[in-house]
Amino acid sequence: MNVSKRHPEIHYQGRVLENFDAIIPRIGTSITFYGTAVVRQFEMMGVYSLNNEKSINRSRNKLVSMQLLAQHGIPMPRTGFADSPGDTEDLLDLVGGVPVVIKLTEGTQGMGVVLGETKKAAESVIEALRGLQATFLVQEYIEEANGADIRCFVVGNQVVASMKRHAKEGDFRSNLHRGGYAVAERISAEERKIAIQASQILGLDVAGVDLLRSKNGPLVLEVNSSPGLEGIEKSTGVDVASKMIDYLEQQASLKSESR
Repeated sequence: MNVSKRHPEIHYQGRVLENFDAIIPRIGTSITFYGTAVVRQFEMMGVYSLNNEKSINRSRNKLVSMQLLAQHGIPMPRTGFADSPGDTEDLLDLVGGVPVVIKLTEGTQGMGVVLGETKKAAESVIEALRGLQATFLVQEYIEEANGADIRCFVVGNQVVASMKRHAKEGDFRSNLHRGGYAVAERISAEERKIAIQASQILGLDVAGVDLLRSKNGPLVLEVNSSPGLEGIEKSTGVDVASKMIDYLEQQASLKSESR
């Protein structure tokens, strides 16, 4: 990337990438820093991005995204964050005690997510993560969800597809990459509204919003800025990729007309 005020450029294999109207970011968690830098560079060149760099970075940090959602009144599992070893007992009490879910702030696809079923187990995991200087959250465990969550795929201001993901036997994580399975699921008007609001609060035009069904209503578990397509298209039969492209063309055209 040529970071220049007058003529910002992106080079690929020795040639300049030019004449792009729009891009669709699909950035793996391990390359978030570099991937979002590329998106930002395209934005400097006047190229429309389906999800902008700031929104992607917001969603990638679980602590930041949860704070923003909480600020706007989005229902979520009780969530705690602390840095001092002396805060462990208070941290567990904040979320209602064990069992608790402990998750890295920048994990994905169920990696870096552990269930602390007893106080001793939870304290051991927290101590180990602190020893690795990892940042993590502690959340209440929603037992009535029974290891299942709802993935709502949001494009623009619509939920274009939704599925229910079930954890494999013996696990509590419903991620398909961890061996779970999914089926198409009809969502309520409240779930639809919350999913759209969550994606808009983080500034995402495309998002996978994960909800838990609790005894107190739907709770937002996570908002993903690069949601997988294969699982939801296979389980629902909806051509989600085409809906993303249709929305991209519409927004890029509007941006071009406004220049």
